[in-house]
Amino acid sequence: MCEFDSGAAVALPGGIGISKLSVYDIEAPDGQVGGTPHVHLACSEGYYVIAGSGAVQTLNAKGFTETPLQAGTVVWFDPGTIHRLVNGGGLQILTLMPNSGLPEAGDAVLTLPPEHLADRATYLKATTLTGEGEARTPAAMARRDLALEGFAVLRDAYEAEGPSALDDFYASAVRIVQPRLADWRRRWEQGARRLADETGAALNALEAGTAPHLQHAELHQLPAPTEFGRHGMCGRLDTYDLQSRQ
Repeated sequence: MCEFDSGAAVALPGGIGISKLSVYDIEAPDGQVGGTPHVHLACSEGYYVIAGSGAVQTLNAKGFTETPLQAGTVVWFDPGTIHRLVNGGGLQILTLMPNSGLPEAGDAVLTLPPEHLADRATYLKATTLTGEGEARTPAAMARRDLALEGFAVLRDAYEAEGPSALDDFYASAVRIVQPRLADWRRRWEQGARRLADETGAALNALEAGTAPHLQHAELHQLPAPTEFGRHGMCGRLDTYDLQSRQ
């Protein structure tokens, strides 16, 4: 017996999330232009470069790399990969992330110096943005520059110690996100996991010579972003709210 929930909440194919990212074009203290280094603990991330050029700097157990980006480039990386975008000029990216909004629900920890990673309250005090609209820009850049301090320390430590240099940062990141895990699990169950289960049900039905899911087919549309220019970690984000679909 195969069941298909035609009344379930709509999610993008595979439970992904998408946003258009215009990478920050303000110079950092190290002389490079770009975003805030951070890590995701449960979600991978993919980039499709729409316009401009630049690079993504990454640091994980295999070391530091800098990967060039230009229009048409596709790159992706696993959770645990610390990453920073560098804007070489007009860099715009379509970002793709799994798990139905889980990244927007807090699956990201900035590479702040250790004293700001002691606990969740201390971390949030250092990373919560203040102000509205353009007034948020100074706070976003101050947060970025603080994370760059910690990123530089991690890079130097990796050169001296190897992969073990990342252990304390990873452990701190886990402690910071743990209070959100029940919500993350709910989002995953209602999004990506549900969609995977529906595919399994469809395959079972097709093997039985039936296809009840075909009777529930619809077209879904997001005609435009529902939020423009939100200050994200890497740049200005145009985001989409599935509840506004047509």
